[in-house]
Amino acid sequence: MRGFLIALVILAALAVVMARVLKRGFDVRNAEGRRVTGVAPGQLGTIAASVAGLVLVIASVRVVPVGHALVIFNTITRSFRLSPQGVTLVWPLISQTQQYDLRRLEYTMSATTGEGRRAAVDDSLWSPTQEGLQVGIDITVWHHLDPARVTQIHQKIGPDYEKIIRPAVRSVIRLVISEYPVMDVYSAKRAAIQDEINVKLKALVEKDGFVIDEVVLRDVRFTDQFTKAIEAKQIAQQAAEQMKYVLEKESREAERKVIEASGRAKAIETINEALRQNPNYIRYLYVDKLSDKISVIVSDQNTIMDLKGILEAKGK
Repeated sequence: MRGFLIALVILAALAVVMARVLKRGFDVRNAEGRRVTGVAPGQLGTIAASVAGLVLVIASVRVVPVGHALVIFNTITRSFRLSPQGVTLVWPLISQTQQYDLRRLEYTMSATTGEGRRAAVDDSLWSPTQEGLQVGIDITVWHHLDPARVTQIHQKIGPDYEKIIRPAVRSVIRLVISEYPVMDVYSAKRAAIQDEINVKLKALVEKDGFVIDEVVLRDVRFTDQFTKAIEAKQIAQQAAEQMKYVLEKESREAERKVIEASGRAKAIETINEALRQNPNYIRYLYVDKLSDKISVIVSDQNTIMDLKGILEAKGK
C-alpha cells in the first residue's frame, strides 16, 4: 500500500510539472511581443525528461494478485525481495520479477480424460503390489507453497516446480503400494495406505518448501486379467456358500430324523413295558380300534369274544 501511495505522488508531481511546461511552451512571444505558437527550444529537454520520468514510474509499478507473491531480484545488488499481494514498486531495467501462487493447488494424476495436468492422456500411476501384480492408482495431491520459503524455491527450483511434485508423488506411491498385498489395496486397508502416502510425501517434499495439505486416493484399478480372476473367485465363493447352506440343511434334517426315531423307540419301549405288565392290554387296543358295527369276533377255534359286552363294560 505504501508503494502505491508513493507511485501516486510521483505521478501527480510529474503531471503538474508537464502541465506547467506545456502551458509555458505554448505561450511563446517573438521580439516584437507577439504571441507565437510553439515550444521554446530550452523547454524541449524538460518535456522529454518529464515524459521519460512518467514512463519509468509506470514501468516500476507492479500489481500482485490476491493470494500471490512477487519475487524481485535486483541485478545490481544481487539481492532478493518478496512482495505480498497488492501494488508494489520495483526498480525498472535492473529488476527481474517472478510471480508465485500461494493458494492451495491441486495436482491430479488420473485415467479420466479431462482431469489432471495431462488431461489428454491416461496419467494414472501403475504400481506393483507385494505379489508383483500391477494396480492403477488415480490420486489427487493438494498442496501450497510455504510463503516464508518462496524466495528459496525461486532460487533453487524455479516456477516450474511440478518437476519436483510429480516425481515425488510417483516414487512414494510405488514405495507404499509395493508393501501391501493386492486385496489390501483393493479394499481392506485403503484408508491406511492413503494415510501412509500422505505422511511419506510430506517428509519428502516439505524440506523444499512445499506444504502437503491432503492426499486423496481416488481410485484403484486392476488389469483385465486380474478383474476376471476376482469375478471367478466371487462366483466360486457364492457356490461354496450355497453348498454350505445345503449341507447344513441336510445335517439339520438328519438330526431331526434321529430325534424322531429316538422318540418312536422310546414310545415302543413304553408300550412293550405296559404289555409285559398287562398282557390283555393288547387285546383292548385291538378291540378299541375296531368298528362299532362288529359285536362278536372269533380269535381261535375255541374262543369267541363278545365285543358288545366288552365295549359295554368299557362304557361303564
